[in-house]
Amino acid sequence: MSDIVGIELRTTELTGALDVRGTSAKRGPKRSVDRWTEKNMWVLYAFGSAFFAGITSILAKCGIKKTDSNVATAIRTIVVLIFSWIMVFVVKVQGQIAAVSAKTWIFLVLSGVATGASWLCYFKALQLGDVNRVVPIDKSSTILTIILAFIFFKEEINVLRLVCVVLIAIGTYMMITKKEISQEEQNKARDSHGWLFYAVLSAVFASFTSILGKVGIEGINSNLGTAIRTIVVLIMAWIVVFATGKQHTIKHIEKKELGFICLSGLATGGSWLCYYKALQDGLASVVVPIDKLSIVVSIVFSYFVFKEKLTPKSFTGLVLIIAGTLIMLV
Repeated sequence: MSDIVGIELRTTELTGALDVRGTSAKRGPKRSVDRWTEKNMWVLYAFGSAFFAGITSILAKCGIKKTDSNVATAIRTIVVLIFSWIMVFVVKVQGQIAAVSAKTWIFLVLSGVATGASWLCYFKALQLGDVNRVVPIDKSSTILTIILAFIFFKEEINVLRLVCVVLIAIGTYMMITKKEISQEEQNKARDSHGWLFYAVLSAVFASFTSILGKVGIEGINSNLGTAIRTIVVLIMAWIVVFATGKQHTIKHIEKKELGFICLSGLATGGSWLCYYKALQDGLASVVVPIDKLSIVVSIVFSYFVFKEKLTPKSFTGLVLIIAGTLIMLV
């Protein structure tokens, strides 16, 4: 009898063990997925930033057919500021302002100033030089950001990442040189000698924007950090408007274009919030290239909205950008 009981007990134990293992096997993959999602959520935020940034370009293009681009940028920044602070109150982190350290304040302000300075230099370079030569230099901020992330954050740069940088650089150049410029613009570029200086400064300031932004949002909610930084950007944006003497054109903006400008501001706000959340949790050297994929979103929507088609050269550049970005995530 005792032998039978013993066999039954062992059978019960074995069955229980198998049940536990079976349950663990069933729950294991789900838990693994949940853990991966939680750990790598910043990647999704980075792609969200790229999506909203791509939509911003489309909406902005619809809103600046007759409106000065500097004025439109300044108006969009107002919308972004409102959107940013709404998010601050939604997540209920407004009370953390008093706890923001002096170091964080400094880096957030510097990040905003860097953004404004980048815009000022970029517009000046476009005014003096060839568009097809200025834009590639400005887009090189991706490469500079990776280098700066290595210097300041000790983020690794291996051979594979260097290959990705080269692919992104070549692809971006091929993409942004697809548009032809007029003979008048070419002549103006030949007569100017300062465009290169301003174009390089634009790229440098854009790179420092990401680096300073990452430091500035350490130890602070990313929504609050974005809202504070946007105040500085707003000031810089309106400096551009008054510096170019375009403030008098505001009252002449059509309602339809104003609507698109405001929508682009909302998209910009969504892009920034996702971008700085990704920077807060992830690697700047990976977040920035993913954010640059906004060009893919813009191209897809421009095909349907504006009926714009890719040339073979542009398509090759697009493939290189996507390849370089995705390989960098490996």
